[in-house]
Amino acid sequence: MAAMATVPSYTPSLWVRLCHALPRLDLTMQMRDNIFVPDSWEYQQTLLVLSSLSAIALVLSLLVVLSFLIHYCCCHRGDRTEGSEEEEEDEDGSTGHGYSGRKGRGICCVTWVSVAAVTLCCVAIGVGFYGNSEANDGMYQLTSSLLTANYTLASIDLLVSDTITGLQLSVSGPLSTMEELFTGSKPFLVSTRNCRRLSENVVSLLSSLSLVRSGDSGLWNSSNSSGAPMAALTPAPPSMAPTTAPAGGAMPSPFSPGWAATTLMVNEDYRWLSYVLLLLLDLIVCLFILLGLAKQARWLLILMTVLAWLALFLSWGSLGLETATVVALSDFCTDPNTFVLNSTHFNSGTSSDVLDYYLTCSSRMSSPFQQILTQSQRALSNIHTHLSNLDRNALPQFPKAERSLREVQQILNSTEGNFHQLVALLNCRGLSKDYVDSLKGLCYDGMEGLLYLSLYSFLSALAFTAILCSLPGAWRSFPSENEEYEDSDSESEDPFTSHQDSKRFLQWQPWL
Repeated sequence: MAAMATVPSYTPSLWVRLCHALPRLDLTMQMRDNIFVPDSWEYQQTLLVLSSLSAIALVLSLLVVLSFLIHYCCCHRGDRTEGSEEEEEDEDGSTGHGYSGRKGRGICCVTWVSVAAVTLCCVAIGVGFYGNSEANDGMYQLTSSLLTANYTLASIDLLVSDTITGLQLSVSGPLSTMEELFTGSKPFLVSTRNCRRLSENVVSLLSSLSLVRSGDSGLWNSSNSSGAPMAALTPAPPSMAPTTAPAGGAMPSPFSPGWAATTLMVNEDYRWLSYVLLLLLDLIVCLFILLGLAKQARWLLILMTVLAWLALFLSWGSLGLETATVVALSDFCTDPNTFVLNSTHFNSGTSSDVLDYYLTCSSRMSSPFQQILTQSQRALSNIHTHLSNLDRNALPQFPKAERSLREVQQILNSTEGNFHQLVALLNCRGLSKDYVDSLKGLCYDGMEGLLYLSLYSFLSALAFTAILCSLPGAWRSFPSENEEYEDSDSESEDPFTSHQDSKRFLQWQPWL
């Protein structure tokens, strides 16, 4: 079933349309459509193919790093021979530190590459923090809208069930007493029986009124079964609205916004915390790599190299998950009504007319509950008329009926007050606004946050690839213990060259 109308006040963003237009291939490399059907194996294959692109990129990164490692290992001995020859040629112009000539230029190049890669990683971390915050804001808006919708549905169920309970109490209690008292007066007895019949008619009409959670009405049936007079209702705020979750964590049928909000909040907390830890890991690796280069600490660079390998795998892996999520979210956000109207989780126990009325909220559509509400309103007005006649004509003749009549009038007043609240809540504007707000949070802020997180994963993966390629060259540029010992001896023998050596050392140290 296709959506009957578009969602008001919502249009898919440019990024949603671009991601939705990406070609889809299944595992057999055949083209598939981009309709959001998450339960379909064919649709899941297209997401797996898109996610596998990050795995291919990971393999390419490993090949690049491996080629650089082979290059450094194979050329290490030749470079040592050439470096010793250059040191002999430059012996008169240098002090034995070996930082001149081609070796000095190579060291400077490797150092700048490492610093540039670390800088790119820091930029990626900043993008990641912003994207994580945007995605969290979108999920917060989504869960808030779902909680508000759950509050509205809980209020409707509460008003309906308590109205039914109050009318049933009036039928079984004071109206039955009035019938016994008016046995000798046929006109008054007829009016009392008309009140009973109209009350039963309202109970029957309201019992047939249901939105989504028809199975939850039993939760409220015992709210006023004690026989106490019914007062005007003030439902709990959204944060305190019932959010009962089914046993086992499975999705309830029919769909419950409260359950969805609770589940999303828990999952979003874990997602947000996972990305924060990943971003902190990348930041720590980048900062300690800079520290290791500045201090020329081999052990620190070895430790950071191991963590850089871990960060590289995590970056490409997170990029695969983000790619699949972004594409699936763009498919949903392009036409959300179609998925909601066709999904059995949403339309179970609810007619498509009711769903379409609240999803589109078009002025050209009439409420599917209009007939029920109109008939109930007329019945309550007729009951009020009969009770007014009895109050005016019957009480002077039957003063014992005053107490029962006052109880019925009190129940009727509370019922009419609840009925007016029910009419306002059943209007499509409230639930439709919650639906649009949830779409905007998910498809605007949530989509933007996921795109920034994808950019972060891609940039950090490139940065760590460059870092792993440049760190072996940085290790080789560090002087060994023998070289440091010889340098210290030469400095002690010729104290006049120490100032010149410091100036040369500073020339290739870009972080100083």
